Amino acid sequence: MKKAKALGLWTCLALVVGNMVGAGAYLVPSSLGAYGSIGLVGWVATAAGALCLALVFARMGSIMPAEGGPYAYTREAFGDFPAFLVAWGYWVSVWIGNAAIATAFTSYLTPFFPAIEQSPAVMASVALAAIWFLTALNIWGLREAALLQLVTTVLKILPLVAVATIGLFWIDIGSYAPMNVSGESHISAVTATALLTLWGFMGLESATIPADEVENPKRIIPLATILGTMVTGAIYLLSAAVLMGVMSPAELAASPAPFAEAATRMWGGLAGTLVAAGAAIAGFGVLNGWVLMQGQMPLAPARDGLFPARLGHLSERGTPVFGLVVSSILCTVLVLTNYSRGLVGLFTFALILATVTVLLSYVLTPLAHIVLIRRDPERWGVGATGWTTLVSVLAAGYSMWAIFGAGLREVLLGVALFAAGVPVYLWSVREPQPK
Repeated sequence: MKKAKALGLWTCLALVVGNMVGAGAYLVPSSLGAYGSIGLVGWVATAAGALCLALVFARMGSIMPAEGGPYAYTREAFGDFPAFLVAWGYWVSVWIGNAAIATAFTSYLTPFFPAIEQSPAVMASVALAAIWFLTALNIWGLREAALLQLVTTVLKILPLVAVATIGLFWIDIGSYAPMNVSGESHISAVTATALLTLWGFMGLESATIPADEVENPKRIIPLATILGTMVTGAIYLLSAAVLMGVMSPAELAASPAPFAEAATRMWGGLAGTLVAAGAAIAGFGVLNGWVLMQGQMPLAPARDGLFPARLGHLSERGTPVFGLVVSSILCTVLVLTNYSRGLVGLFTFALILATVTVLLSYVLTPLAHIVLIRRDPERWGVGATGWTTLVSVLAAGYSMWAIFGAGLREVLLGVALFAAGVPVYLWSVREPQPK
């Protein structure tokens, strides 16, 4: 009897939107507070770059729906070692990003439990409890995790959409001035905010990664990818405009729960409480989606002999137990060694580092698309036009530009993390593969 696929259109769409809408929408505004309303320009630039990336991933996913997504496309075009670097960087970015997401989830519990904000140790404990609960759920089964993703996506979008639409009537145009409070040039400020806002779109390729579990992948993967990115971009732009029109940059930068605070100002304490609850659900839901990804991403490279073989093993329930546990242990170490930074500080640090490490896949995947069209036009060139290549060039160019928004320290840490993967690669390719 043929095994039923765990992911259909709605669960894939929930995975894409759910993996983006969460920490990006609810806590990134605090990180942008240091720049002012010029952060809106960063959102626009990133939304355009993300749409280009989504179009590339959608086209590649329709032609070659392969497990591993960006890894598989890079391997097809450039070979094993570049593909390993993409898979390694993506996997590292996932468990680092989970530290940021767990922190964002925890920060929106502060209106209900003020002790969290007052004690970094309590904050770390709550974040780690969420990580390990969802690790256990994903070990239990992919179908159960996907169902939770669908439910939490619906619940978390409702309050966000309410703020992003009804809240437009509460905007004070004067709050947008001065536009740039960072003390940097406009170009430098936009570049920095583009990197921070890119975090909000990380996950647009989520439907391409568990391709083996998707029903009718040639149709569903591109549809979920493009629709999910467009919906998410619209939500981000409107919600950012409302927040920056209701709160000053200094207030945003200092707030551990900016959406809840803005809702309280507009509609009263009950509304703020409901929005905080929605934000907490958002953080929990997006963390669930990325915990799922941290187990799924190593499967393809492990089966190809580029990652340690154990990361490719599945349990009797069809879940990558070893990959999930190892990833969560690494995430735990990151939280425990950085929790003294506080909520916003830990979130921003992990956000930048996760974005830097994932950018290699966002650079190489569009370049792989161009190479494959030229190398195998009978397969990849069908329906391709000059616009197809231009979109790929813009997607790769945007991703390279975003790297300049990171500080030197974060870039060097990213390089060190990639370098740490080289011994893993050398050991893996020499490891005897199971027959």
